[in-house]
Amino acid sequence: MFTISHIKIIDSIMGSGKTSYAIQKMNKDHENNYIYITPFLSEVQRIKDQCKERKFYEPINYGVGKLDSLHKLVLENRNIASTHSLFRTSTEITKQLIKSNDYILILDEVMDVVEEVPLKKDDLKILKETNLITVEEDGLVLWNEDKLEYQTQYDYIKNMCINKCLFMVNNVLLMWTFPVDIFNAFKEVYVMSYLFDAQVQRYYYDLYNIEYTYYCIKKENNLYELINKNELHTDNKLLIKSKIHILEDSINNIGENKYSLSSSWFKKQDNAPLLNQMKNNILNYFKNKLKSKSKYNAWTTFKSSKSKLSGEGYTNGFISINSRATNEYGHKNALAYCANIFLNPILKQFFVDRGINVKEDNYALSELIQWIWRSAIRNNEDIDIYIPSSRMRNLLIEWLNL
Repeated sequence: MFTISHIKIIDSIMGSGKTSYAIQKMNKDHENNYIYITPFLSEVQRIKDQCKERKFYEPINYGVGKLDSLHKLVLENRNIASTHSLFRTSTEITKQLIKSNDYILILDEVMDVVEEVPLKKDDLKILKETNLITVEEDGLVLWNEDKLEYQTQYDYIKNMCINKCLFMVNNVLLMWTFPVDIFNAFKEVYVMSYLFDAQVQRYYYDLYNIEYTYYCIKKENNLYELINKNELHTDNKLLIKSKIHILEDSINNIGENKYSLSSSWFKKQDNAPLLNQMKNNILNYFKNKLKSKSKYNAWTTFKSSKSKLSGEGYTNGFISINSRATNEYGHKNALAYCANIFLNPILKQFFVDRGINVKEDNYALSELIQWIWRSAIRNNEDIDIYIPSSRMRNLLIEWLNL
């Protein structure tokens, strides 16, 4: 559709100094305005506290809401720190204001830039039969121009269509994409992540033919420097490898099948005996294999399966499977990762149908690594981990040996 050449992907492992580099950059640069977007309010506060030279403002519930406050801050040429959830509500007005005020975007972690739009089949049928929408050959959903003035219960669909960010999959599902023009409104864009090549946001950029360049962080003389990432960066894996102790034991047998412990595996009713076995395995691991204290135990599975696997001595150590960018669990050194990650099949089909190369194993690996880095490994301490899925375990072992 169009090309954007000012996007820089800072692809460095967790703890390598991505946020520190961003803070250093923003404090030193007095010529540009910045918008810093992060998943968590705690990180918003961190930016406000550590960028006092530039002074960052956080949108508040002002006027019709936080987005209205964001617009006001942009008009005032303020430096802004806010969350993914607010940024994802950006509109055409947001885009025009940002473009007019010469901002640089720093995006901490990838966003949910593509997601399924919940819509009943009958609603979709109505939209088609009343000729409110048309679907282009590539699946793009458009609102018919002669019906733009119509006020209906589907106005939210109309707004997505107007922004050209709604697609149809298999004639029955609608997929929303974040308005790509928002990225084009910034003077520069920095995306801070790890294994970006496996992320949905990379597929999204490829979908829109967006160009991006990979960089990584180098620290020298207490200063952080951005350098080109022209080849695989080792990320000091030899040191990391020596500190991650992966359980090799017969209790791994439950995950031998490629799809064992996937979300669909957990939903199968006839797997009830295996779920009980999985629960017993986790208890055995913490209580007998490690003899760890409950305060050091951390485990995860899919949210819908948490209650099925919860047990004595570790239940309270549950960390959400998609946990990101938090230091809250830095004392946890006994881990159990009881899941087998696959990309949402609808998302995967959406990209594959449009010729995008989806790296599902790399996606699973990136999710696993992100979760592990919530633990004591982020403080350069040793950890033990039980990964019953042979697929997930082998992905981690192969990554550590690269």
